[in-house]
Amino acid sequence: MFKYAGLITLMFLLSAFLYGEAPSDAEPPASAVSIDITHINDTDVLWGHFLQNPDSETGQNILSKLSIIGKRNRQVIDNLNNYLMGRNLLFKSGTAVDYTVVSSCISAIMELGDSSSYPALFSVLYAGYPEVIASEAHGALDVIRGNLLQFLMNVIENNPPDEKFAAFRAGINSQRLTISERGRLAERALEQGLAIEENIDLSAMRYSAVSTLTQLRWTRANALAIRHYYRVQSDFLQSAVPKERFIDAINCLGALGNSDAALVLGLQLGLINARTETTGTFDPDITMAIVRALGLIGYNAAFDHLLYISNLSYPEEIQAAAREAVARLKW
Repeated sequence: MFKYAGLITLMFLLSAFLYGEAPSDAEPPASAVSIDITHINDTDVLWGHFLQNPDSETGQNILSKLSIIGKRNRQVIDNLNNYLMGRNLLFKSGTAVDYTVVSSCISAIMELGDSSSYPALFSVLYAGYPEVIASEAHGALDVIRGNLLQFLMNVIENNPPDEKFAAFRAGINSQRLTISERGRLAERALEQGLAIEENIDLSAMRYSAVSTLTQLRWTRANALAIRHYYRVQSDFLQSAVPKERFIDAINCLGALGNSDAALVLGLQLGLINARTETTGTFDPDITMAIVRALGLIGYNAAFDHLLYISNLSYPEEIQAAAREAVARLKW
């Protein structure tokens, strides 16, 4: 009798094990436990609880507390950096993550304020998160002390193409970098964008860098701007880029240019003048852009080409722009 009773009991327990049914007095799983962390100040214990409850309110409270008691604690900082990096990799691979936890992690990292967090925060920017999450990462990068410019420079120089462009955009949109630092960053981005590597397209970053350099009038990048001009001119002649790209390259030379840039544009204007005189055909947009750029540079070697415009059948607006450009030449 007792033998059968024992067998029945054993079968009941085995059944509970196989089908996940726990006896009524068993403890609930750790993920369902609400933990009072008020008096827990051991960072290792807190981190252990966080890993068990990352997506809960308790997890968010733990991150908040770690951001206060974990300052200058290398283990805490590394744990948060590695956790955020892991979440970013998962999200980029297509796995759903809890945005609230990611946001709380960014906030905690920002409060800890350690420059070792730059890579983890930067990885948020190219993971594909919604704009609100990316903005939080931008804000944290702007707040945390350290050499942000050098970090972004290194990414542009050494990382894959999508990360290069993300670093450039992060720097140009940063409220922390000075105008000079943005100019240096855009110069580095243009330099990288002109580097010819098989199966790597950095044209988007290159065009954005040219636009920034033009706005900043960053004359240190003059030689790079000339290289970019020739690259875009070749692409334009092969119908690989729209005319607007070529005009942007001309405008960049006008903003950054020195005597070398003036000689390049002067030569092009001379060719346009010769074709206009022979065939009467010219592109008014490109011609106007070159004339204005030469006027901005003000190098007097362009005098003959600009003056000769008055002898040709250009419309009045180009004639007027040429006269204005001549007046701005330095002698």
